[in-house]
Amino acid sequence: MNKQFIDALDEIVKDKGVSKDTMISAIEQALISSFKKNQNQAQNVRVTIDRTTGLIQVFAKKLVVEEVTSPNNEISLARARDLNENYEIGDMYEEEVAPENLGRIAVQTAKQVITQKLREAERDMIYNDFIDREDEILTGVIQRQDARNFYIELGKVDGVLPFTELLPQDQLKQGDYVKVYITKVDNLSKGPQISLSRSHPGLLKRLFELEVPEINSGIVQIMSVAREAGQRSKIAVHSHQVEVDPVGSCVGPKGLRVQNIVNELRGEKIDIVRYSDDIRVYVANSLSPSKVVSVTIYEDEKMARVIVPDNQLSLAIGIKGQNARLAAKLTGWKIDIKSESQAEEELN
Repeated sequence: MNKQFIDALDEIVKDKGVSKDTMISAIEQALISSFKKNQNQAQNVRVTIDRTTGLIQVFAKKLVVEEVTSPNNEISLARARDLNENYEIGDMYEEEVAPENLGRIAVQTAKQVITQKLREAERDMIYNDFIDREDEILTGVIQRQDARNFYIELGKVDGVLPFTELLPQDQLKQGDYVKVYITKVDNLSKGPQISLSRSHPGLLKRLFELEVPEINSGIVQIMSVAREAGQRSKIAVHSHQVEVDPVGSCVGPKGLRVQNIVNELRGEKIDIVRYSDDIRVYVANSLSPSKVVSVTIYEDEKMARVIVPDNQLSLAIGIKGQNARLAAKLTGWKIDIKSESQAEEELN
């Protein structure tokens, strides 16, 4: 190892943004392991590499003892005191040694360590880039699939999209571009793992943020999302400016904005609900498209009893209870729905 090596290492450090001291320290530790493994005459060694010149020095460390029983690891007190009269039994004595094939071992070890450290640095850079992008939406290309997952190219790393996180209507194949939501970023030993979803409620929220300028600018705020992926979703929105209609902003001219999102979600039905601080109004709105006659609130039970016209009962409840279930998820309140006839019978 020489000055040319140090200069080359400086270039790598500059290009890749890794620490030179960390790199050289790792090479020193790797050399120690190599010498311990391959150099029987140097079982206990210390290695230093000059950060400027690249000069390698190897020091054998030996325990000062009265009588030597292991020449590779011990030195007699008499011999040690010939070198320095201050040595005592139990001290560590060091002498510089020149292990066999030092240059070849050093070069080989340095290459291995640098390759490993650059790989680790690349993994860390990818992880640090993506850890700040959890809950974001990205467009990637399907590279391959196995028995359980699609693998989506996201630049320098492939994200994992489990089949369980797909929409029921998704018909994806290799080479397709697909919008995905980042649910989690893990830094595993084999590298960063980016977990993706197309069924997460966050995907719907991010799609509205991309499609609706008023949401992106903060004028309109998404207050809550309830989703049964691929079937139906509800999204509650609120405007911070009286003159801006939050529902109309999300629907867009001729319904174009919401239709673009519906198309991306393979026909998933989306109800856009006006949020209200008045829970009665909010619950009534959440049952859209059903009309509501009245809402009674039971604070202690966090339950809302809703009366709807007789001809609106099935619409309010929805197929297999889906509309009522999504409304409850959206508002965070239990919702008990009765028709006007049912409510009158209970009173009588």
